[in-house]
Amino acid sequence: MQLETYISDLLYRYECVTIPEFGAFLTQRVSASITENTNTFYPPKKVLSFNEQIQKSDGLLAHYIADVEKIPFEIASNKIRKRVKLLKSYLTQGQTLNFSNIGEISLNIEGNILFEPSYHLNYLTDSFGLSQFVSPKVNREIYKKEGEKIEKVVPITVTPERQKARLYLKYAAVALIALTLGGFGMSNYYVNQIEIHNRIAQEEANQQLENRIQEATFIIDNPLPTITLNVTKQVGKYHIIAGAFRIEENSTKIIDQLKNLGYNARYIGENKYGLHEVVYSSYEDRLEALQALRKIRKEHNSEAWLLVKEL
Repeated sequence: MQLETYISDLLYRYECVTIPEFGAFLTQRVSASITENTNTFYPPKKVLSFNEQIQKSDGLLAHYIADVEKIPFEIASNKIRKRVKLLKSYLTQGQTLNFSNIGEISLNIEGNILFEPSYHLNYLTDSFGLSQFVSPKVNREIYKKEGEKIEKVVPITVTPERQKARLYLKYAAVALIALTLGGFGMSNYYVNQIEIHNRIAQEEANQQLENRIQEATFIIDNPLPTITLNVTKQVGKYHIIAGAFRIEENSTKIIDQLKNLGYNARYIGENKYGLHEVVYSSYEDRLEALQALRKIRKEHNSEAWLLVKEL
């Protein structure tokens, strides 16, 4: 039994997944961050940790295994107990337990459990499609220093010719202000007259248009026959996500490709990050959706995941 696969599925939706008599994997949401030394931007994510003190079974893992494998709850619980017994024996022998896409567990010299999380998957579904990126450094201080150097090398001086030019500009500005004040009153008069004329013309045009509409009569001699289309609408709040794309044209291409493969692919809109989401299909039954998800991961896309959302 691949226990880590079931745990990984549950970490997308729950903050705590307990392995009875062994410990619990915990998730905590952290905001987007920036590393100033490398200019690297990281999206929001879930940080994984392990607590060996939480060992009491809450039934979550056993119920999930029972639903997926179509077996009774007691049988699923027995499978977990056998797996835990084997994991503990590996630890006492000094081996490191590798939980795929989750992390590694080992014992230190004092016999305490050490957990090293894996960073291959981001279990925060809101950040699906987002990845870290490095931004080029902006050297503002360098440009400032270069400007200061240029000012020192090329000083700004005022010659007698420039002083005369400034006097001419001063007199021209005074004359322009006088002309502007004199024509301000006349300008307001003409503007008011134009506005009155435009308003009267607009009212006449609206009246003529209304009269023509009232006089018009529409008669259809040969009406088109009524056509009834039977469209199958996908319903359900369980959606298997195929991908999220920043460019809408890319999502349209993926939908056509998936439909050619026999999937009921469709577009379900944008998420809060502005990415266009495409689904393989939508389901009303959670168990049916999980079975379809496992099949898609095995046969077509290992990165597909389940979104629970009312559309």
